[in-house]
Amino acid sequence: MSTQLFSLEGKRALITGSSRGLGLSMAEGMARAGAEVIVNGTDAARVAQAVATLRAEGLKAREAAFDITDEAAIKAAFERFDAEGLTIDILVNNAGIQLRKPMVDLATDEFRKVIETNLTSAFVIGREAGRRMVARRQGKIVNVGSLMSAVARATIAPYTVAKAGVRALTQAMAAEWAQHGIQANAIGPGYMVTDMNQALIDNPEFNAWVTSRTPSKRWGKPEELVGTVIFLASSASDYVNGQIIYVDGGMLAIL
Repeated sequence: MSTQLFSLEGKRALITGSSRGLGLSMAEGMARAGAEVIVNGTDAARVAQAVATLRAEGLKAREAAFDITDEAAIKAAFERFDAEGLTIDILVNNAGIQLRKPMVDLATDEFRKVIETNLTSAFVIGREAGRRMVARRQGKIVNVGSLMSAVARATIAPYTVAKAGVRALTQAMAAEWAQHGIQANAIGPGYMVTDMNQALIDNPEFNAWVTSRTPSKRWGKPEELVGTVIFLASSASDYVNGQIIYVDGGMLAIL
């Protein structure tokens, strides 16, 4: 009975930005928990390769290559899902980018690009999924925030603003959709070993700061997000709503 609470058998999950990195790790973990996962990314070839890899492991996966910053493409993707009878039971808004630059040197268009990719896309995709979930009176939304949903760090202002917005968007979703049987929550990853962070990992000074600042004394591994996303995507979290769970090795817990 206890393990059944965490089963995703019979569920279908759309994970944005899931052709590599944290998104692919979460997609694989959710597929192993029984879900059929829809892999998303802008690079169709990379999406196809990720799906082929998952299927080779006996997991249920399908492709949905579209640009999460293109509203027309998002609407078209959901219309295709509808036409094919594909119900999205779980949405994981994971796609995002980073830009490191001092604010005084930051162009407005650069700021907007990060906001559009990391926050606006989560709203638009969440709205399209939410409309359908509301009609069915059930659904799970997991937004991927960050440590920067709670704190700030120099040179990543647009990312910080976007991820704080993801936390607030999650609360707004819960406020409006909880009454319709939908749970909207977020994950706040700490410093994880990903392609996006490779330059920081390779920087001896920054690497030393992360390992000394984190109680766990190490960077997180992508697969260490899997348990949290399965919890928030499963019936185990049916009365959890509007929350953000930080998976950060304890970093936010200490001074």
